[in-house]
Amino acid sequence: MGKVVKRTKSAAEALQSLMRLCSRAERSSGDALRLMHRWGVSDADACKVLAQLQRERFIDDRRFAELYAREKLNLSGWGAYKIEVSLRQKGISQDIIAEVVRPMFGEADMESRLTELLTRKMRTTKGATPYEIKTKLIRFGLSRGFDMEHVLRCASSVVKGVDEDF
Repeated sequence: MGKVVKRTKSAAEALQSLMRLCSRAERSSGDALRLMHRWGVSDADACKVLAQLQRERFIDDRRFAELYAREKLNLSGWGAYKIEVSLRQKGISQDIIAEVVRPMFGEADMESRLTELLTRKMRTTKGATPYEIKTKLIRFGLSRGFDMEHVLRCASSVVKGVDEDF
């Protein structure tokens, strides 16, 4: 077996490739920089390519963050914390994250989403005692990116109805 040769791209090739990729799906500036780094594009050229992509609106971190957060909230059922961490990993600035994510999570809306999520999870959760079920629900809620205060409150209210059955 031969050695795999890593193909490098010039700045112009990287620009064309990213324009093609960005026209098919939203990408963040962090995604673009990671791809260019993998392609062997120098840092100076990568910055120029990224600036051109942003000027021509192929890449817009605010637009990306809004779409990404909405998708993760509505389709994946993620909480604010998990969405924020994921956006940070994608190279989105803290200012954009704060402007986009926090307004999406109204207090009542978040609690109703979390309660619905925990109620569905409880149907498939096995446990010998209500305490054991509640612990599993708390772990699940936290893994979905909701904060401890809301998870505790919602898990308690969901398990209350089951408490009488034990």
